[in-house]
Amino acid sequence: MKNGYTTGACAAAGVKAALLFEAGKPWQTVHLTALDGTELTIPVKAVTQTEGGICAEVVKFSGDDPDITDGVSVFTTVCHADGGAMTFAAGEGIGTVTKPGLSVPVGQPSINPGPRELMRRAASDVLGTSDGLHVTIAIPAGKGLAEKTLNPVLGVKGGISVIGTTGVLRPMS
Repeated sequence: MKNGYTTGACAAAGVKAALLFEAGKPWQTVHLTALDGTELTIPVKAVTQTEGGICAEVVKFSGDDPDITDGVSVFTTVCHADGGAMTFAAGEGIGTVTKPGLSVPVGQPSINPGPRELMRRAASDVLGTSDGLHVTIAIPAGKGLAEKTLNPVLGVKGGISVIGTTGVLRPMS
């Protein structure tokens, strides 16, 4: 069965593509090393300069897994901030954590630790560091998709979570 890549890997590919675009380098296909060492090659649909930064669009590919987010667009906007560690924000369709017990504190965007680390590594691949960057992830279809998941029960409101422990989506069914 074919593997795919997680929403977190899509967001990491978006970070890398945006930074490559900014550097004037090819961005149409991004190579990432997943957290388990698997090499991923992820196509990037578009990169644009916006008022909020550089925005990359990556279309989720779930391989042979029947994932609810297969085929949705993941938009990752990167902008430079004043130093400090990379920060993350929830754009349209990304949920916010409302209950304790998840891997992200209450009040934070539901962007799990694995995807956050993948994004830091993607930025470091291009810049040598991830410091001084602010990343906003949006999945416009996420609000509607979240209604078909356990997110509201688990304490994620307003959209879906950006998940994935390694970046690789392996078929489970």
